[in-house]
Amino acid sequence: MSADKEQIGLAGVFAALGDPTRLRLVTLLCAGGLFSIAQLTTSTDLSRQAVTKHLQVLADAGLVRDVKVGRERRWQLAPERIDEARRSLDAIGRQWEAALGRLKRFVEAEGG
Repeated sequence: MSADKEQIGLAGVFAALGDPTRLRLVTLLCAGGLFSIAQLTTSTDLSRQAVTKHLQVLADAGLVRDVKVGRERRWQLAPERIDEARRSLDAIGRQWEAALGRLKRFVEAEGG
């Protein structure tokens, strides 16, 4: 995947995580294992339907996936996308640190 396409894909990840309810669901799923809608609903003030809609947004962003267990769907974290987002943020952090270092050297050279 090209860098531009990766950034566009990651924009969806960050947009999905930008909602407090979805971020809370991801946090719950970070515990590991498979969770039913009923289990995830008890941790929120939302209806099952609302939790399902939030999970679908997270799934579309590649952050969670569902697994069929009998007649029920269970949800789990898809850590690959979170790892991609973390690597992207780390790269931005390195670029920011480099830019601040250049600015510091410039200011010190100009001032002294």
